Amino acid sequence: MFKTIYISSILLIFIFNLYPQEEVLEVDMWEVLSDVRFETKKDEFSGMVVEVPVFGEDIKALNGKKIIIKGYLLPETGYKTHKEFILSALPYNLCYFCGKAGPETVMQVYAKDAVKYSNKMIELEGVLKLNFIDPYDLPYHLEDARLID
Repeated sequence: MFKTIYISSILLIFIFNLYPQEEVLEVDMWEVLSDVRFETKKDEFSGMVVEVPVFGEDIKALNGKKIIIKGYLLPETGYKTHKEFILSALPYNLCYFCGKAGPETVMQVYAKDAVKYSNKMIELEGVLKLNFIDPYDLPYHLEDARLID
């Protein structure tokens, strides 16, 4: 009797390990980050009219959290290896800087290790930081980023 219960318990443990009880959902992080609007206001220091981001609650909840995001590396200087670069939701010819998208489709990346330039989509893991302060900077930063192979 005890032998049967013991064997059944071992089989159950084996089966539960084969089929994870918690399913991990893959989220399109750019879709989440699109919940932002921009308000026009006068910059108190320069007197210029600037647009400042107003982040949705889901985005605010991600501030300071580790995220995984896919995108295209946009080099700031030359096509080489970079520790600081811009990640775009869209390829270079459609990106924000070409006038085809909004500022919510790009983020400043600060990588732990240099990332070699590629025109293919890459995947990064890092800590998301929201820019509430500087209207002349991008609304999103990814710090301590690392390339996921």
